[in-house]
Amino acid sequence: MTTGRIDLHQHLVPREYTEAFASAGIGHALPGWSPSGALAMMDEHAIATGVLSLSTPGTHFGDDAAARRLTEQVNDIQAELVKDRPDRFGMFATLPLPDVDGALAAIAHAYDDLRADGVILLANHRGTYLGDPAFDPVMAELDRRGALVLVHPADLPGPAVPGVAAAIADFLLDTTRAAINLVLHGAPSRYPNVRMVLSHAGGFLPYAAHRIANLIGANDLVTPQAGLEPGLNQETVLEGLRGFWFDTALSGSPTALPGLLAFARPGHVVFGSDWPFAPTAGVGYFTAGLDAYPGIDAAGHAAIDRGNAEALLPRLSS
Repeated sequence: MTTGRIDLHQHLVPREYTEAFASAGIGHALPGWSPSGALAMMDEHAIATGVLSLSTPGTHFGDDAAARRLTEQVNDIQAELVKDRPDRFGMFATLPLPDVDGALAAIAHAYDDLRADGVILLANHRGTYLGDPAFDPVMAELDRRGALVLVHPADLPGPAVPGVAAAIADFLLDTTRAAINLVLHGAPSRYPNVRMVLSHAGGFLPYAAHRIANLIGANDLVTPQAGLEPGLNQETVLEGLRGFWFDTALSGSPTALPGLLAFARPGHVVFGSDWPFAPTAGVGYFTAGLDAYPGIDAAGHAAIDRGNAEALLPRLSS
């Protein structure tokens, strides 16, 4: 029997991407990464398999053609890693959004040629949030394929607080915004075959879900716009928000876990490390917090560590 955690939130940073990122002049450094480094981290923290994904800002730096080329290059690199070690690595393919046609081509390549385990979508792609009707063709294709999707935050489409990195707080809001927008536009009901995992325990969502649902359902606080789900009320918004899965990346703490476990549906919490953007010491801190949390029994730990992810990715089942 295979044991060990399945990590649904682990990143790769291949040299080819680092070079393209630097050429784009984005302005901040990327962490070091190698397959051997990933395996060492995984062995240290009892992770059997890491499902790799490219973090923000993805592959689209402003030019559609360049984004398509970089997307194919990164996805091909991931696929080779999985081909060499299918027991240790999995693959969330990246898409060159907001280029919808390029994204559809990347989905076809990822599933038909590379046998991807799923895809990663940023909460917002250059200012357009998931749930926006502009992305409906992509969502429809992912639904047709029964896709597993990791939703990862990006920089907010607005000015940052000087000196406060986006990862400290903005990322949490970005994920929360995307979840709300998806529910407002009826994505969970229109695309029922897409299973979405929200990064970092869903950002602020578990903590604020009842506030969000009440204000949407009981007050006229949503600006009328095309594509909104009709008949939203507090109950339907809550049910929509609870339909997501949530990973534990950077969230195995005595304050985050109670809210997450109180809100998430049974079976909807999965393990995540966020390595290498979370350094190995940080992975250890939050993993130890998860392991020590008294509100989870042995069966619950087994489900979060592995069982719930196996249900989403049967190829990794023992």
